[in-house]
Amino acid sequence: MKRIVSGLTLICLVAAAARGANPIPAEYKVNGFAIGCQAYTFNRFSAFEAIEKTAATGAKVIEFYPGQKFSKEQPNLTWDHNATDEMIARMQAKLKEHGIKAVNYGVVGISENEAEARKVFEFAKKMGLRAVTTESVESINTIEKLVKEYDIMVGFHNHGGSMSQPGYKVWDPLYIAGVITGRDQRIGAAGDTGHWCTSKLTPVEGLRLLKGRMISVHLKDKKEPGQSHDVPYGEGVAGIKACLDELKAQGFDGNLSIEYEYNWDNNVPECTQCVDFVKAYGK
Repeated sequence: MKRIVSGLTLICLVAAAARGANPIPAEYKVNGFAIGCQAYTFNRFSAFEAIEKTAATGAKVIEFYPGQKFSKEQPNLTWDHNATDEMIARMQAKLKEHGIKAVNYGVVGISENEAEARKVFEFAKKMGLRAVTTESVESINTIEKLVKEYDIMVGFHNHGGSMSQPGYKVWDPLYIAGVITGRDQRIGAAGDTGHWCTSKLTPVEGLRLLKGRMISVHLKDKKEPGQSHDVPYGEGVAGIKACLDELKAQGFDGNLSIEYEYNWDNNVPECTQCVDFVKAYGK
């Protein structure tokens, strides 16, 4: 990742610490980290079941995504930012039942149209979320206005990409650094270490480049660089310990989401291994 190292001069432009409303309470952290599951890990199941499975891993926080079935009993209801107040109340009760806190929502498109974008922020406010995850860099002006109004953070997420795909830019931490430079400190990055591996980048260097502007992380380990499947922390090439070292050094206070995109029907054991890795970190 020499290309990124050469761009480290951008750090001085983005190094201010990102802070916003709804900090994650200590009781929802594991060994100092707010480690939890991205509900997409359990996309074969409902949002209610995703909460149950997250609790089974030993994690204490969850990141929802738009479009999941609401519950096993009501599969025709969709869980997203168009949810009714009654659905939100039921979801909050389910979270409380299992001792899980919802902290983030995404990856969700945020419209340039303020009225449409506001629906996402209203949902986040009602759910008491710390942040929203998106790739909608084209909506940066609308996003900046609304993070100030709602005091809710927004992190830009990355999927895999390369220089040979010029139409998709957010895969590159340097591009994200450029997007967020000079913007409100509640706007930053939601780095996906697995997709950085897919892009053949070194995750810890991406975290260093975006120092102080990491809103959240989809913390994933991959079997090998490029196209490969997820593996439990410490068994792949992402350098999870180095990533945790870097985040700790940065004073990172966002959520770490286990988005385990493998063994879809029975991945609670692998997710539990990831939580256990964080429990054992530094010991």
